[in-house]
Amino acid sequence: MNQAFIVTKEHRRFTEFANAVRKERTIGICHGDAGVGKTNSARRYANWDALEPYINEWGPRGDHDAKHYALANRSRTVFYTPEVLCRPKDLMHDIDHWQIKVGLCADEHLRSLEPDPLFKARPAAHLVELLIIDEAERLTPTALELLRDRHDREHLSMILIGMPGIDQRFRHYPQLYSRLGFSHHYRTLGREELLFVLDRHWKRLGRTLDPDDFTDAQAIAAIERITRGNFRLLERLFPQIARVLKINELETITDDVIEAAASILVIGS
Repeated sequence: MNQAFIVTKEHRRFTEFANAVRKERTIGICHGDAGVGKTNSARRYANWDALEPYINEWGPRGDHDAKHYALANRSRTVFYTPEVLCRPKDLMHDIDHWQIKVGLCADEHLRSLEPDPLFKARPAAHLVELLIIDEAERLTPTALELLRDRHDREHLSMILIGMPGIDQRFRHYPQLYSRLGFSHHYRTLGREELLFVLDRHWKRLGRTLDPDDFTDAQAIAAIERITRGNFRLLERLFPQIARVLKINELETITDDVIEAAASILVIGS
C-alpha cells in the first residue's frame, strides 16, 4: 500500500476475529461490501506487503533478512488471492509454495533463537498456522473440498474473504459449512471512525480538521454523502482532492473542492 495504514475499529475487530480462528484451528468467513477494507486488513495481519515482495525476489540473503524472518514468525499466515477461473491443482500448488516459503522464513527466525541443531522437528510448511484466501467467490466446489481436506489433515486454520452472501453460498457445501467456527461482518466506517480517518488525511495535506468549523463540517458532510463510509472510495477521493487544490491554488478543503474531486474520480474510474 502506498499510504500509511490507518488502524480503524473494523481492522481491530478483524484482528480479533483472525486471532480467534487461528487459536481455535477452525475455518472462518469474513464478508462485507466491496471497498470496506477487508483485503487491506488481511494483508496487514499477514504482514503481506513486506513478505510477498521479499519472497518473490528470494535472491541472495542480506542484512534485512532477520526483519522478514521475524515478521513471518509473528504472523504465521499466508495471504492468497486465487486467479479468476483458477484450476484446483494450480490453487493447491500455489498455496503449497507460499506455505513453504513463509514456513522457511519463520523457521529461520526460530533457529536464530534456538541454536540447537535438533530444533527443527517437522516440515517448515507446518509452521504456517493460518491461510487467508481473498476473493473466495472464485473458488470452485472442487477447490473448496481440497481446502476442507487440507484443514482436516493439517489442522490448518483458514479465513475465506468475500462479498455479502458468501456465507449463504457455503451452506450448499455441508462438509465445509459444518466446520465453520466464526463469521465476521466487515462494516463500513462509522461516524467517529470517519472523522478519525479524515483527520489523518487532512494532516497529510498539511491542514487541520475542525468538525466545529462550518467549512470543515460541510466538507465532512459531502465526503460522508459521497463515500457512505466506504474506505476504498475514501482512499481514492483524497488524491483527487489534493489535485484540485494544487491546480486551483486553493488552501481550504471545501465541499465544492470535494464535489469537483468526486466528479474527476467518477470520470476517471
